[in-house]
Amino acid sequence: MGYSATAITLFLLLSLFTSTYAATFEIRNNCPYTVWAAASPGGGRRLDRGQSWTLNVAAGTKMARIWGRTNCNFDASGRGRCQTGDCGGVLQCTAWGAPPNTLAEYALNQFGNLDFFDISLVDGFNIPVEFSPTRSPSGKCRHLTCTADINGQCPNPLRAPGGCLNPCQVFKTQEYCCTQGPCGPTNYSRFFKDRCRDAYSYPQDDPTSTFTCPGGTNYRVVFCPLGSTQFPLEMYGSNNVE
Repeated sequence: MGYSATAITLFLLLSLFTSTYAATFEIRNNCPYTVWAAASPGGGRRLDRGQSWTLNVAAGTKMARIWGRTNCNFDASGRGRCQTGDCGGVLQCTAWGAPPNTLAEYALNQFGNLDFFDISLVDGFNIPVEFSPTRSPSGKCRHLTCTADINGQCPNPLRAPGGCLNPCQVFKTQEYCCTQGPCGPTNYSRFFKDRCRDAYSYPQDDPTSTFTCPGGTNYRVVFCPLGSTQFPLEMYGSNNVE
């Protein structure tokens, strides 16, 4: 059977598109305050309550993360500072955020053409998050949430402006950071795990915290999803310039 030049060109264009973008991420702010969404790769975007940002991510992307920044002030050139999750003082992030920040992490089209994704509290907690598939080839993927009042219940040594630090950032020891070999759960990691069962509570918390979906799945990241604690607006600045 022969194919026209137009048909071949269309097929090549569709193949190029599907190989370039493996997943679409919808990032939505349901918090009653402004969140400055950040993504690596992807940059950043101011999201007022109810606003969304759609991000197309390339096939094979790994060591990627999405997080929310709070109490930010940016000037017209996109330079400024955030109380939590700041990424080098710029609106368009090219670096990872500063703790404390709740992370939605992922790697696309990895072993067995699987996506690996998780919510991590290894960099602490600042905003309740949902990380869930919106369209999956199999329809059998886990919806992840971390919606507890971790900021309000944070142990005193871990408290930070706008959030709750992980103990590694505070104590910087092998017990909490796991940088020099195996380590296990601690009382502090159990504090996080008891409140967010789906989330990483310390760096080697892999068995209960990493989940997979087939490659080709699309995802949604929601700040302050339904059922999460609604922190007071006055905790966060909202009169800022993007």
